[in-house]
Amino acid sequence: MRHGKHTFKVGRTGSHRRAMLANMLKSLIESDRVETTVVKAKELRRHADRMITLAKKNTLAAKRSAIAELRVAFNSWTSKEARGAKKGDQDLFTRDRQVINKLFGELKDRFASRNGGYTRIIRLGDRVGDNAPTCYIEYLQ
Repeated sequence: MRHGKHTFKVGRTGSHRRAMLANMLKSLIESDRVETTVVKAKELRRHADRMITLAKKNTLAAKRSAIAELRVAFNSWTSKEARGAKKGDQDLFTRDRQVINKLFGELKDRFASRNGGYTRIIRLGDRVGDNAPTCYIEYLQ
């Protein structure tokens, strides 16, 4: 029996689902709002709220868990690049590094006093091509 087994498949393989959710999470953290289908948004909400909870813990283990879930690929810096990063050279920060910094900086502080429910889903209507219900998913202000 499958009682209590939550699945989110939407016709994709497991690796494709994980990659899609990681990319959607990065986009949501980066821009605070993503337009997608309702089914994907409801699944993304579970993962987005978990990311904020990890960021609020602000431990090394939490940061590593977030990096693993977001599928972040860190390349080590040379000593010259590390010096430039300390001086504030933003060109050295890849999208992945900026997402982690925003998650454990700005978003952690924004939701410090909130105990859950960090996202909101706003329904838009049906998509023109395939009539799929679309919506915005966004972090609360």
